[in-house]
Amino acid sequence: MKNRDQKTYRILVADDDFHIVNIIETALTEEGYQVFTAHDGDAACQFLTTEPPHLIIMDVMMPRCNGILATMRIREKSNVPILILSAKAEGSDRVLGLEAGADDYLVKPFYKQELLARVKALLRRYDALGSIRETPGDDQIRAGDILLDTARKQLIVRGKPVHVTATEYNILHMLMSSPGRVYPAEEIYGRIWENEAFPWKTR
Repeated sequence: MKNRDQKTYRILVADDDFHIVNIIETALTEEGYQVFTAHDGDAACQFLTTEPPHLIIMDVMMPRCNGILATMRIREKSNVPILILSAKAEGSDRVLGLEAGADDYLVKPFYKQELLARVKALLRRYDALGSIRETPGDDQIRAGDILLDTARKQLIVRGKPVHVTATEYNILHMLMSSPGRVYPAEEIYGRIWENEAFPWKTR
């Protein structure tokens, strides 16, 4: 059954096995995703500049540039979710894929429903956290529905500009640039106001 929300997602399937590509493409298309295909690592990397996908399904063994090297190259520019496909189930191969920058690892042969479940999970996670890296030239930091335009010094929430003070903008920029990190109040004060923080006193 197609989900209307999923139609907006672009998924790149990179694999030199045309039979596997057709199977994955059919399964994803039936779910309402927009699917693009590549048959070597170089072509997969080039897609980031032409049709940036929301998720990449990347086979390891491909000509010209294998999936591990392609993942490393992509990670230099983007944090798009990457699901590695491989016929190798050894723990060392999984570690290699994850250390290269992949978000998940699926061993061939796989069940269609498991593939779809992992795809949905990665897209949910990506939507929840947003794109947490500023890609060169974009001048934007995104976290879910919140977009910080660093070129215009503007905050946009759900497509609408929101007025913030310069101090509020600087705090948002600091927090969104390092999602997941907990900042002590003293550090925030020191970095934003560029002054020494004084501890609170209670009576």
